[in-house]
Amino acid sequence: MGRLKFLLRPGWLALAAVVAGFAFMCFTVLAPWQLGKNTQTSERNSLLEQSIDADAVPIDSLVSGTGPTPGDEWRKVTATGTYIPDSDLLVRLRSIEEKPAFEVLTPLRLTDGQTMLVNRGYVRPAEGSQPPPIPAPPDGQVTLEGRIRMSEGTVPGKDPITESGTRQVYYIDSDQIGQFIGTDLVSGYLQLDDGQPGGLGTIPLPQLDAGPYLSYGLQWLAFGIMAPLGLAYFIRAELRERRKARATTAAAAAPPPATDSAADSSAMAPDHADTEATENGTVAMENSAKTDGGDDFQLPTRRKWRGKSAAPVAQLTESEARLADRYGKRR
Repeated sequence: MGRLKFLLRPGWLALAAVVAGFAFMCFTVLAPWQLGKNTQTSERNSLLEQSIDADAVPIDSLVSGTGPTPGDEWRKVTATGTYIPDSDLLVRLRSIEEKPAFEVLTPLRLTDGQTMLVNRGYVRPAEGSQPPPIPAPPDGQVTLEGRIRMSEGTVPGKDPITESGTRQVYYIDSDQIGQFIGTDLVSGYLQLDDGQPGGLGTIPLPQLDAGPYLSYGLQWLAFGIMAPLGLAYFIRAELRERRKARATTAAAAAPPPATDSAADSSAMAPDHADTEATENGTVAMENSAKTDGGDDFQLPTRRKWRGKSAAPVAQLTESEARLADRYGKRR
């Protein structure tokens, strides 16, 4: 019952709720998030490895119907068409080689009449965060080589804007951009390789590295396990200290146990009745001595004996010495 009352205190209940919530987040949100990123990175690396030595295929075979699938991402393709003039868009808040950049998107009208976004590469900001002038793409029909990419998706509140005379977006999403420019676009987009017509700064391919996501996911799982164990350890330690404190308090409040010293002291203390009897006996002996010795011998009183305790024994008469020895004066 004492433990239950201790654990039901508001402070411990609040701490237990925090620990339980943290462990729940570790197992259901944080660890799956990192492990999911590790899975995505592994799948991306697998597709990249397959595409490195693969030959480019015509884009028509991938964009027909519903468009490319996630399994087609990073595949090398060739596309023939015409850039739509004055239709450039900038992708904001990008980082290329750890430096700020804008990515440049331009719609390409394919020979079959469909329109697809083309990521022409990147440009660096001119002054602060202002975009520089964007070189126009070439006129006429061009044949491009690049890699199929899937749309990135959108985030609420990050809608396309027009700033500094240019249309800008936060994400490369064909549906959102198609609504923004009023054009039906093929799902996904084409990311140009180096040295292509209309290309700008080439966006490097991702490194074939799984990254730290697996270790991060395992760490969150470990944190989710250690948090309840740590709480249990502290509760156990607190209960142990409380038991020790109660035992110390009880020991201090208990009366000290009886010892033999008190009995010995009472045994060693002279009994008042015995002392009185001894004194009476001494007086009787003194009277008897007076009767036997007549006027020649005067037995000292008890007080006189105390005063003569330090006197030399040689100065006493024979009768006095005998009596003194009998009553302990020479011991």
